[in-house]
Amino acid sequence: MVGRIITSLDCVAEGADWLGRREPKFAEALALCEPLPLRREADGFAALLRAIVGQQVSVASARAIWGRLEAMGLTEAAAMAAASDEELRAAGLSRQKARYGRALAQAGIDFNGLRGVPDEDVVRTLVAVPGIGVWTAEIYAMFALGRADVFAPGDLALQEAARLLFRLEARPTDKVLRRMAEDWSPWRSVAARILWAYYRVAKEREGI
Repeated sequence: MVGRIITSLDCVAEGADWLGRREPKFAEALALCEPLPLRREADGFAALLRAIVGQQVSVASARAIWGRLEAMGLTEAAAMAAASDEELRAAGLSRQKARYGRALAQAGIDFNGLRGVPDEDVVRTLVAVPGIGVWTAEIYAMFALGRADVFAPGDLALQEAARLLFRLEARPTDKVLRRMAEDWSPWRSVAARILWAYYRVAKEREGI
């Protein structure tokens, strides 16, 4: 079953209000961070490729590489599948990410079909593609599909934000943060937005 889909800032505001009433720490963060962004993007090949590009690099570097890919016409599946190693290196992709990009282009994912399947099936389908881990799949579900109740506990900025906001002795692991986030259902994607916003305020630098 597909749950709530975030389609507008009103949806984000509704989730933030619910979370602020449920958890005082979120109310504390929201007082510093509002308004929260919508952060929706079109689903499909380009959204997943952008997520791969963003793995393990800074936000600024990811934007620069993506700009070169767009300028070279390599953000569509057919073009990525046919691109040479030299072209992909010129765009800034490592050898590994070039392999991942091609694997995604050749995976034959039914992107329209993903819109109608449960969150766990979205993740299961995407992680079958080389280069797409759980983090990437969850980010896609959040921002490309607009799923309201998806979280990405493997994200280091979310872990650090949770440590700071909840006054934890250590940064929570993926497993611990996933368990914490169960209390934030059915608005875990909005909880993530709050934590990313709080991270930027607390650390004075951009998270995801």
